[in-house]
Amino acid sequence: MAEHDLKALFQRYRIGKGDGFRLADHDPDSKGGVIFGKQAGEALLALGVERLSELQQLLYADGRWSVLAVFQAMDGGGKDGTIRQVMSGVNPQGVAVHAFKQPGPVELGHDFLWRIHQALPLRGQIGIFNRSHYEEVLVTRLHPELVDGQKIPETLRGDRFWKHRYQDIRAFERYLGRQGTVVLKFFLHISKDEQRQRLLARLDDPGKNWKFSPADIKERALWDGYQDAYEEAIRQTARPKAPWFVVPADHKWFAHLVVVQAMINTLEGLSLRPPTPASEKVLEQSRRALQKDG
Repeated sequence: MAEHDLKALFQRYRIGKGDGFRLADHDPDSKGGVIFGKQAGEALLALGVERLSELQQLLYADGRWSVLAVFQAMDGGGKDGTIRQVMSGVNPQGVAVHAFKQPGPVELGHDFLWRIHQALPLRGQIGIFNRSHYEEVLVTRLHPELVDGQKIPETLRGDRFWKHRYQDIRAFERYLGRQGTVVLKFFLHISKDEQRQRLLARLDDPGKNWKFSPADIKERALWDGYQDAYEEAIRQTARPKAPWFVVPADHKWFAHLVVVQAMINTLEGLSLRPPTPASEKVLEQSRRALQKDG
């Protein structure tokens, strides 16, 4: 793939229809056939961030659309770094980042989408979810005791429980699309060996020790279960208007490049336009008034 053909990355990793999706078909170590390396990739990322910044300003000026970018990954998958790198040049006033932790008592007293809805971006904004409503069909699949804490009536906890959750998520994202919120979902796909290396790096670097939790090891032991849960979530919820991007993330610089290009292509496809400016006559009168004022 040539450097000028980066837009192809958008389609290569985009899953707009989940039927038949298999996570095993996606290599986390892939670099998409690009013929350049990390240094050139980082230079292209800088250009991409600059273009994304221009489009974010246009999104704000247009004022009709919003974009919600959801980031999911295994521990060590690079969500924080990807968000930081991709959004580094964007006006902070045009971006709202939310990191969803384990729900507290107030949140558990509401439906599972309640806190998500409250964090949605305003029109003209890009919203970033660091983890999201998808935790409710990922971590809860591996830890059903978390569902117990939601105090859902037993009559609603039958065999169709998870099927209903997928239906609710699809309906929620379809609703957002009909209100002008474009939903993009990124799964930063790393290999088990790469995760091991990243967790070891957190232990070996005193400056990164704070990032490590003993729970990371317990969750790693459930690796296969999480892979199955991600596969099913993507299969059930990938839709043309709310696609997943299964981003190979063993190489951080490449993952950043895929994400920024996906966001650029999406914004360019919205036909954004700024408000109609004042007439030339009004502009000229204003110019003269300012010149006299000096």
